[in-house]
Amino acid sequence: MANIKSAKKRVRTSAARAERNKSVKSAVKTAVKKVDAAVEAKDKTTAGAALVAATSSIQKACNKGIFHKNTAARKISRLTKAVNAL
Repeated sequence: MANIKSAKKRVRTSAARAERNKSVKSAVKTAVKKVDAAVEAKDKTTAGAALVAATSSIQKACNKGIFHKNTAARKISRLTKAVNAL
C-alpha cells in the first residue's frame, strides 16, 4: 500500500477515473447491442435511431479519451455499414 501522501491521492484518483471509464464503456456497449439487435431483427427505422444514439455515445467516449480516435472510427464505421446493408 502507498505510504506517501501523493501516492495515496493517486490511488484514489485512479480508482475514481477507472469507475467513470467503466460506466462510459458500459453505456457504449449497451448502445452497440441495441443497434445489433435492430439489425438482427431487420428493423431499419429502429436501427437508424439506435445508430444515431450509439454514434453519439462512442464519439463522446472518444472525446473523453476513453477510446482512441481510430477505435471509435472503426466502431462507428462497422455499425453504419451494418445498418446501411439493411
